[in-house]
Amino acid sequence: MQHIELMAPAGNFESLQAALDNGANSIYFGVEQLNMRARATLNFTIADLPEIARRCETKNVRTYLTLNTIIYDHDLSIVKTLLKQAKEANITAVIAMDQAVIASAREIGMEVHISTQLNITNIETVKFYAMFADTMVLSRELSLRQVKKITEHIEKEQIKGPSGRLIEIEIFGHGALCMAVSGKCYMSLHSHNSSANRGACKQNCRKKYTVIDQETGFEMELDNEYIMSPKDLCTIDFLDEIVDAGIKVLKIEGRGRAPEYVAKVIKCYRDAIDSVANETYSKEKVISWMQELEKVYNRGFWSGYYLGQKLGEWSTGSGSHATQKKVYLGKGTHFYPKAKIAEFKIEAFDITVGDTILVTGPTTGAKEMEVTDMMVNDLKSDKGSKGDLVTIPIDFRIRPSDKLYKIVENKVEA
Repeated sequence: MQHIELMAPAGNFESLQAALDNGANSIYFGVEQLNMRARATLNFTIADLPEIARRCETKNVRTYLTLNTIIYDHDLSIVKTLLKQAKEANITAVIAMDQAVIASAREIGMEVHISTQLNITNIETVKFYAMFADTMVLSRELSLRQVKKITEHIEKEQIKGPSGRLIEIEIFGHGALCMAVSGKCYMSLHSHNSSANRGACKQNCRKKYTVIDQETGFEMELDNEYIMSPKDLCTIDFLDEIVDAGIKVLKIEGRGRAPEYVAKVIKCYRDAIDSVANETYSKEKVISWMQELEKVYNRGFWSGYYLGQKLGEWSTGSGSHATQKKVYLGKGTHFYPKAKIAEFKIEAFDITVGDTILVTGPTTGAKEMEVTDMMVNDLKSDKGSKGDLVTIPIDFRIRPSDKLYKIVENKVEA
C-alpha cells in the first residue's frame, strides 16, 4: 500500500516544530484573522511566512495557508496582500472556500486546495472545482464507501487539477468534530454575535444545557450527554481502510491545541501510516497508539461518519478526557552543548528524578523525556524546588525561556 500524506496543524512555532520533529509530510496554518481558528490560537503573522517556509523546506514538508473564512468586501485587499506575500515566501498552497480567494490565488499561480466548508459530496462537484484546485477536502459527513466511490471516479475519468495531476482527496483523520454540517454553524453568531464562519466560534455548543417544555414548564437537565458536542474523531483503528479508499491526504485537526498534542498525535499517526505501508499494521499496535492518544487533550473518541453510523457519540463532559496533564515548573536558562546539559530555573512545584518532563519552545517544539539524573544548585540531588537552578542531562538543545513542564496522571471523571 502507498503512503498517504500526513497533514499536521500548526497554531504557533512550537506546534510547527513539533509537527516537523514527529514526521508530518505537510502543515497547515493561519495568519492573523482570516482563518477558521482566528480566535482559538495566536496564529502567525505575515512576517512569519518566510520562516515557516524555511523550516518546512529543510525537511521537504509542504506548507498550506488556511484562508477559509467567509470574506467580505473590506477583506479583499488584505486577502490579495496575504496571498502575494505567501506566494513570494514559497508557501505551497492556500486552503480556501470563498470564490474571491480561489480566483485571487489562481491569478497569481498559487496552488489551491478546497476547504471542507464548501461541502463537496459528489463527483460532479469535484469536476467543477478541478478547474481551480488540485486537492479537495470532502464533506465530513461522507462515509468511507462514498469517499472511495469518488476516488475511483477520479482515477477512472482521469480528473485533473490545474497542475495536470490527478485530483487528490483529503479527509479529516483526527480531532474535534462540530455538530454543524462541515463546520457551518451559526449558534455562536446568534448567541454572542461572534461568527464561527469568521473564525471566532465561542464553542457554546460544548456546554451543558437545560431543556424546557414551553407548554408545561417541565425542565430536563441533560447532565449525561453534551448533545451538541460530539466526541473527537479518531481513525487510527481503521487506517488501513482509509488508505484502501484512495485518500491521498489525512488531516489532523488541532491548530488551537498545545504543541505536545501535535507531537503525540502526529507521532502516532506517522507510525500507523508507516505500518500500513509496510504491512505491519496490527490490532496490538492500534491498542498501543490509542493509549498514547488518550494521554493528550480529547473529548473521548469515535469514528465519525466514516463507518456509516448515525451521529450519536456525544461527549460526556465539557473538558478534556486526557489521561495525562502538564504542570508548569519553570524556564530554560542555559544549554551546555559539549556536555549536553540543560539548565532550568524552577518557578513552581517540585521536580524529582524519575519525573517525565516536557520542554516546549518556538524552536524546540515539544520534547518529552524522563529525568534520570539531576544537579540542584550545583549539587547532586534527587529533588529540585521553587527558586532552584536545576541541570539535567538532555539529548536535545534547549533555548533561553523554553518552558519546562512535568507530566502527571490526570484524574478524569467518568
